[in-house]
Amino acid sequence: MDTHDLILVTIIAEPVLEDRLTREIMDRGATGYTITEVRGRGTRGIRTGDIPGQSIRIETLVTVDVADALLDRAAEAWFPHYAVVAWASPVRVIRGDKF
Repeated sequence: MDTHDLILVTIIAEPVLEDRLTREIMDRGATGYTITEVRGRGTRGIRTGDIPGQSIRIETLVTVDVADALLDRAAEAWFPHYAVVAWASPVRVIRGDKF
């Protein structure tokens, strides 16, 4: 089985950021993403009631350079103003040439 080393970037954010985040993900070189609704509790408390809708989880498989650009952007633009957390994990992907 032929696998490719990529990075899985995961972003948990307020739903109001969905359009901005997905646009920036694609603009920085990702070829796609997956979004799911999630809920939970963090340093800003439970994410229900203050903004309609649950939080979103955006996942994208990217190269190291794209992952670094996305995490840098998160730290610069999103962390100071929104309830956002982001992380990157190394993954081995089948059909990695599609990314």
